Order: sequence, then structure tokens, then C-alpha cells
Amino acid sequence: MKHTSVIAFIILISAAGVAGILSGCNANSYANDLKSEKALIIEYLKRNNITIISDDPGRGNWRENDYLEIADYLYFHLIDAGDTEGDSVKSGDQINMRYLKYTLDVPADTIRYWTTNDAPSPITFTYGQSAYTGSSYCSAWQYAIGYMKFSNSTAKIICPSKLGFDEEQETVTPYGYDLKIQIVKY
Repeated sequence: MKHTSVIAFIILISAAGVAGILSGCNANSYANDLKSEKALIIEYLKRNNITIISDDPGRGNWRENDYLEIADYLYFHLIDAGDTEGDSVKSGDQINMRYLKYTLDVPADTIRYWTTNDAPSPITFTYGQSAYTGSSYCSAWQYAIGYMKFSNSTAKIICPSKLGFDEEQETVTPYGYDLKIQIVKY
């Protein structure tokens, strides 16, 4: 009887050890995925001759390949300041967003949501509200809109997975976005 108990104990310890090793592999794999994601973002920046700047140059002063790092591995480039004569965005304003979403790989895979031919209606959400599970926008857009500020503003962002649509999933895929906003005031 003692022999059976010892064997059962050894099997239990072995199973626990294997489970620990496997869970360690998954955590290590995710860490490796994050390292690979950062490497892909850095490679994309180099491939596209993007210069990282530390200060917002203001409306109309952005050079073609200047990107501002606005969060960890989240890069922003203002293309057009938009209707600067109108009111700027405030928390609680409705945002209508058109976008192109693309991978940073070569060749890139692109999702188009730019015109009514691509999608009949723009994505709509409230500026200043945090993302929630199943949301139709990514958290990085909230950061970007704070720099875009005006209707018809256009910008580009390079977005790590933690700030994108996949932030609540375990996938690690960075994306680039071309954004255009329309602000709806109530």
C-alpha cells in the first residue's frame, strides 16, 4: 500500500512539474512575442526612414517623416491639422473615424475603412472614454485624437498591440493606421 502511495505522489509531483514548465513556456513565448513586436516596429521605422522626435512641432510644422512617440512604442504623425478655425475636441465629443489599418510587414495587409465604398458609415465613439471589451476602436486612437484636435484632421500612427484592437487578447501584432476624424459636438 505504501508503494502505491509513493508512486501516486511521484506522478502528482511530475505532473505539477510538467504543468509548471508548460506555463513557463507560454509566459516566455508571450515575452518573446513582445520582443519580436518591438523589433518589427523598430525595423518598420528604419525601413521607412522615420525620425522620432521628442516635442510636438505644432500644426503645420511636421516634416514628412517626423513621428512623435506619445506612449511606449506608439508613434504619431500629423498630416493635416484639419479645420483649425472650428472648436477643438473636448472630452465627451462624438468622433466619427475613417481609417486604413495595415500590418508593418512587407508586403502589408490592409483593412480599408476610409470611404463609403469601404464601409457605409464611419466608426463612432466618444472621445475621452476608455475602451471596453468589444469596442469598435483602439485605445491608441484616444491618444492620437488629443493631437489631431480638429475636424477633418488626418494623421498616421504606429500602434503596438497593447494599445490596439487586440489589447484584451493575447495576440501580439503591431499595426499602422491612417486616421481621419470628424468631431460632432452636442
